[in-house]
Amino acid sequence: MSVRIRTITFDCSDPYKLSLFWTELTGLREDPDDPNMPEHTEERLVNPSGPDLLFIKVPEGKTVKNRVHLDLSPVSPATRETELDRVLELGATVVEDHRRDDGSGWITFADPEGNEFCIEREP
Repeated sequence: MSVRIRTITFDCSDPYKLSLFWTELTGLREDPDDPNMPEHTEERLVNPSGPDLLFIKVPEGKTVKNRVHLDLSPVSPATRETELDRVLELGATVVEDHRRDDGSGWITFADPEGNEFCIEREP
């Protein structure tokens, strides 16, 4: 027996705002039959080719490093370098820069609520 990943869930203080950030970052969209609204305590981004992203309002703030995070790669013609500028403009911050002179490596970011994710080099 096995299971599949259905949803990746983010605990957050403002699900609507965070869903907007991840919409711009990934291109994923809300369910047209259940649109995201600022007053909702849960917001969903639908991923037709993989797990959905779910943002749930919780009372406590983030206090430590994530134990799980997403590793993302640019979609051509974008590169890790062009994504760096775009992600910063969206409101993320650089946590650690692990790029190497040979072009390998990754950049670790935090989204507006501090959830870490990495952008690796392009394929």
